[in-house]
Amino acid sequence: MARVAIVTDSTSYIPPELAKKLAISVVPLQVQWNGQTYAEADPQAVEVLQALRRGELATTSRPSPERFAALYEKLAASGAEEIVSIHISSSMSGTSEAARLGAANCAIPVHVIDSRTVGMAMGFGVISAALAADDGMSGEDVVQVARRRISATNIFFSVAKLENLRRSGRISKGASLLATALAIKPILTVEDGHVVAQERVRTQAGAIKRLEEMAREATKNRAVDVAVHHLGAPELALQFAENLKAVLSGVGQVTISEVGAVVGTHVGPGAIAVVIAPRI
Repeated sequence: MARVAIVTDSTSYIPPELAKKLAISVVPLQVQWNGQTYAEADPQAVEVLQALRRGELATTSRPSPERFAALYEKLAASGAEEIVSIHISSSMSGTSEAARLGAANCAIPVHVIDSRTVGMAMGFGVISAALAADDGMSGEDVVQVARRRISATNIFFSVAKLENLRRSGRISKGASLLATALAIKPILTVEDGHVVAQERVRTQAGAIKRLEEMAREATKNRAVDVAVHHLGAPELALQFAENLKAVLSGVGQVTISEVGAVVGTHVGPGAIAVVIAPRI
């Protein structure tokens, strides 16, 4: 084990095989649906995803501080000397606060980072942190690597409708009503941890085209890592990824992943997102 252990939560949506390879510990958030509570990483949570794809609603909750405390102590007992724990924006979830509470009595230093973002916009920072830890960097240096990568990363997304975001309080009711009344497709981003409407277009095709343009603008001819997220739209995501490869220079593989039940609850079916993470 590297001297610095890396922890994140399930909303980073790092491919499981990569998380395992890099020894990244992933703490699942919870989702409540149909009278039951599921851990987002639980295979049974696929039932919730299927419901979300049909347009049903669910609620979410953070992991408990006790869950973090148990994981941190396990990592310390396994030989870690420090822990860097990177989590979803505190404006979207109380996960980072639960992590801080769980770290309060840990035997080794725990550096908790509120990423102020979500999905692979956080995940690429987690991956960079794991690679830095493997290189033998100190906890403070690993924290700086993660923060730099996250701050340089952009996420843009479009949703089929804003109702899920409005009901969950992740976007203002006024913006939701405006989009509904005009039958438009908003282009959204995350700014300082909050979901904000950046632009508005009238069709899904127009939204996809604008997302491609924004991805190209964010790339600025730099070497970047790219991820595409979706909920219940695999064909659209695959075509979108192929289009990105054609229009972005210096991009190899594009990671495609369906969001889990937690973020899926907020964005609803038909959501599509692109993450552009410069290699720094």
